[in-house]
Amino acid sequence: MAPSPTGFLHIGNVRTALFNWLFARHEGGEFRLRIENTDTSREVAEATQQIQDSLRWLGLDWDGDVSFQLDRLADCADVARRLVEEGKAYEDEGAIRFRMPDEGVTAWEDAVRGRIEFPNEQLEDLVLVRSDGRPTYNFASPMEDVWDAITHVIRGEDHISNTPKQINLIRAVGAEPPSYAHVSHVLGADGKSLSKRHGSVTVDEFRHAGYYAPALMNFLVLLGWSYDDKTTIMSRDELIERFTLDRVVPSPATFDYEKLDWLNGVYLRALPAAAYADELVRFLREEGYGWDEALIRRAAPIVQEKIERFGQFPDFAGFLFRDVEPDPALLDGRGPVVAAAHDELERVDPFAAPEIEAALRGLAERLELSPRKAFEPIRIAVTGSKVSPGLFESIELLGKEETLRRLNAAVARSIA
Repeated sequence: MAPSPTGFLHIGNVRTALFNWLFARHEGGEFRLRIENTDTSREVAEATQQIQDSLRWLGLDWDGDVSFQLDRLADCADVARRLVEEGKAYEDEGAIRFRMPDEGVTAWEDAVRGRIEFPNEQLEDLVLVRSDGRPTYNFASPMEDVWDAITHVIRGEDHISNTPKQINLIRAVGAEPPSYAHVSHVLGADGKSLSKRHGSVTVDEFRHAGYYAPALMNFLVLLGWSYDDKTTIMSRDELIERFTLDRVVPSPATFDYEKLDWLNGVYLRALPAAAYADELVRFLREEGYGWDEALIRRAAPIVQEKIERFGQFPDFAGFLFRDVEPDPALLDGRGPVVAAAHDELERVDPFAAPEIEAALRGLAERLELSPRKAFEPIRIAVTGSKVSPGLFESIELLGKEETLRRLNAAVARSIA
C-alpha cells in the first residue's frame, strides 16, 4: 500500500489496502506500507501517523518497516544518471526525462481486468527527476517495486494510465514488472465517487462514529469482491482463507451506509456481553466521555440489542449520566400519570426491574390505560425522550432516589 501523506486516509484507499493485505496473507507473502511523499508541498505532518493508526485499528498489520519514497532519493538519482548514460533518458530544462518507445504497444494481463494495451505513440516521455532533484511518483514507485521485489501491485483504476509508463521503465533497468490488478472506484449511492457529501469517508470518521473494526473490515471487502452469492458475515481468518483476485469484479462498488449499519449491528449483537462492555467503555473513553465505568457496564446489556453503533450510545442512554429536561409539550397534560408513577415507585422494594415492572403494570391497569399510553409519559419524565432502552431496566439503573426526583421535576414542569 502506498498512500500519499496529504490528508487522512480515505475509506476507498483502505478498501484497496485491504485487498492487498488479504492477498498477501492468503498467499503467505508480505504486505508492505510505503509512504509516497515525493510531493512535499502537499504533505500534512500528522497524516503519516494517522495512516498507520487507521490501518492498525482496522486490523491490518504490515511486514517490515514503513518506508518513505524520499529516503531513496539518492538511489533514484543513481538510476536516472545511468539511464541518461545509456541513452534511455535525457536532460530537459534541468529535469531528466525517460524516452518512451514510439512504436508498438505496451500491454499486460491485468489480474482483475484481463489484457490491457496502450499504443506507445500515446505515451509521453516521462519526467523521472524534477529540476530540484526530487524523483516523481512514476519513477520512485516502480523503482521501489524493483528494489523491494514486489510481485503483485493491487491499486485503484485511476492508476491504469500510469502502468504502461512504469512497465517500460522497469524493463529499461533490466527487471521484470510485477503483476498488476486495478480495482474499481468506490461510489456513493448517487453513482459519483465517494466524498464528504455522502457522509463519513475517512477511517477516523468511521471510528469516531462508533463502528466496530471487524465489521468495517467485513463490509469493505465486499465492495468489489464476494466469496459466493449468499455469504456475507466472514471473520478475519475466513477472509484470509477465501480471498482470491479472480473474485474481484472490475465494475464500480457502491458504498451502502445502511448495509454497513446493519452489518455492524449484527457484529455487536454477536459479541459476548463482557466483550461488548469492554468495547463500549473503550469507545467512550476514546471519545472523551468521563462517565462512570461501572454504570456503563451495567447499561451495556440493555443497549446491546438496540443500537447499531457505539456512537449511538450517548444519545440513546446518555440520560443515565446527565440530567434531563423533558419538553413539557411531550407530557401534554399527562402529569397526573407521572405523579401516580412517583407514588407507586416510592413503595417499590427492592428497586429492581421485575418489581418496577409489576408496579407500573399494576398502575396502568388501575388507571385503565394501555401499557403503551401509561408508560410513555413515565419514559419521557425519566429519560427525556420517547425512545430509550427498556423502561424498567433504565429506572433500575437510575436508582430510586434519582428516578423519584426526575418524576417530581417532570410533574412540576407540566404544571408550570
